[in-house]
Amino acid sequence: MKQGIPLEGISAEPPRLMAVHAHPDDESSKGAATLARYAAEGAEVLVVTCTGGERGAVLNPAMDRPEVRADLPAVRRAEMERAREILGVRQHFLGFTDSGLPAEGDPLPEGCFATQPLDVAVRALTAEIREFRPHVVVTYDETGGYPHPDHVMTHRVTAAAFDAAGDPARHPGTGAPWRPLKLYYLATLSRAWFAAMHEAMTARGLDSGMGPLLEGWPETAPTPEVTTRVRCDGYFAVRDRALLAHATQITPGESFMRHPRDIEREVWPTEDYHLARPLVPVDLPEDDLFAGLW
Repeated sequence: MKQGIPLEGISAEPPRLMAVHAHPDDESSKGAATLARYAAEGAEVLVVTCTGGERGAVLNPAMDRPEVRADLPAVRRAEMERAREILGVRQHFLGFTDSGLPAEGDPLPEGCFATQPLDVAVRALTAEIREFRPHVVVTYDETGGYPHPDHVMTHRVTAAAFDAAGDPARHPGTGAPWRPLKLYYLATLSRAWFAAMHEAMTARGLDSGMGPLLEGWPETAPTPEVTTRVRCDGYFAVRDRALLAHATQITPGESFMRHPRDIEREVWPTEDYHLARPLVPVDLPEDDLFAGLW
């Protein structure tokens, strides 16, 4: 582990957590109960959304209407605002354009987030970090969680900005340097989570709907190393309300909204993380993203 750095003065500050995501709805489907828990407990929580989700599909048939498609960017921003309010957090858009999910072999749209020069995007996020001054930053691992170009780009930008923000020689004009102390990668919705939920539902005579997903799970898919499990089952209902606020993306009663929440609370009451870069001494495993800071 890296040598610890002085923490004088931090104890007088509220804990600050920044979660960096690719699109509206990602913050509500990945780690949302954690955000809601920390916000409710007095931490300052900021979601940074790299794109506006402009090229996202309308996945809820009830929302697949001409007027929604005609103004999808505005609809998704409104959904993000509702979700933000439900979670009790702040939220900023980084200002880049959704790359969509091109078919294999097709080029990325010109000017989209995934085609930006890395330094341009890193500068924008560095400015957010220096303004908010988070102690902890959360984002995706190098796979993006799944191979969407915006998720992979979000990882690259966040990992680079985590380092750049504390270096006074990097990106002058974006605020006073600030060094976050811990960088985490999300380990939510892992194969182990799906398998545990599938087995628990099957044992109760319920059709989980997860069988085909598990059967088709790539053998080469990486298994995230979980270092930190944050208990947040008391905030699953808040997470669900925030996720349903993204009505263009979520169909009530389908997919992730299908399994009984009492089973989830019993089987998997945590949201899980991999501590990728600690700049303070740590004692693993952890049950708190702010462990070691106070």
